Amino acid sequence: MTATAPEELFAAVDVARAPADGPAAFGGDLAPGTLLAAYRHGLFPLPAADAYASAFSEARYEEEVEAGRIALLPGPGQADPYALAWWSPDPRPVLAADGVRLGRKLSRLLRNRLDWSTTADAAFEQVLAACAEGREPPWLTRDLREALTALHRLGAAHSVEVWEEGELIGGVFGTAAGPVLSLDSMFHRRPDAARVAVADLAARFAAVGGRLLDAQWDSPHVRSLGAAPLPRSDYLAALAAGPGPEAPLDTSRLPAVRLAPAKPRPPWPPGHRRGHRPAASAGGGRPADRG
Repeated sequence: MTATAPEELFAAVDVARAPADGPAAFGGDLAPGTLLAAYRHGLFPLPAADAYASAFSEARYEEEVEAGRIALLPGPGQADPYALAWWSPDPRPVLAADGVRLGRKLSRLLRNRLDWSTTADAAFEQVLAACAEGREPPWLTRDLREALTALHRLGAAHSVEVWEEGELIGGVFGTAAGPVLSLDSMFHRRPDAARVAVADLAARFAAVGGRLLDAQWDSPHVRSLGAAPLPRSDYLAALAAGPGPEAPLDTSRLPAVRLAPAKPRPPWPPGHRRGHRPAASAGGGRPADRG
């Protein structure tokens, strides 16, 4: 049987009509080209954790597969197609590349106390391993980690690392597809380190022309970062809106404090002239008592 090219494989999946809260397809493989084609078509992988999880997916979705509402993709040899699902939730939580929110408390800590720095693509495999620790179900399987590492070597998957005195305390990784960067997972070993990682990756992506970050799964945490739900049709249109950044991400070590907006100065009171000291009031300068 002739192998199907990755782009043709996912072009045959009607993502726009896929279930809003279920997989769009099962099967295929985790080759780097397949992964990248999936992201370009608005899909991301979710491997089954074990044979039991695969059997559960078959039992739950078999009727929809037979009805053609969920695609079944050809895969290698005798591989179990239900061991690999491809998702495209509707709506999709997204963040503008220049619109990630840190919050006032974290911004204040970065300005006054936290001496954190960030890098990009400096410890990709360490970030993957940290994101996989203790996650249930363990969707970030060894095969998927190997595939993502291969994508990283090709320049399509990126990580940001947050450091404190040489220790890796947080990070995030994701896959770029045109003008969109899909955030796959994040971790923290200090409060808010993952939030800083997302803000840093967004800033680096925006600096080279990236437009949108895809948080994949909606949650209060991604909403607190500034994510908002986007209808899948609009998300697919954003993916197809144009080519991705032409320049590579800046990978240099940078101070995390640059991500904290400057503390605004209080406005001058009406009628005040800058440099003018108002005369002291009677009674030692205390404001008049209000009876």
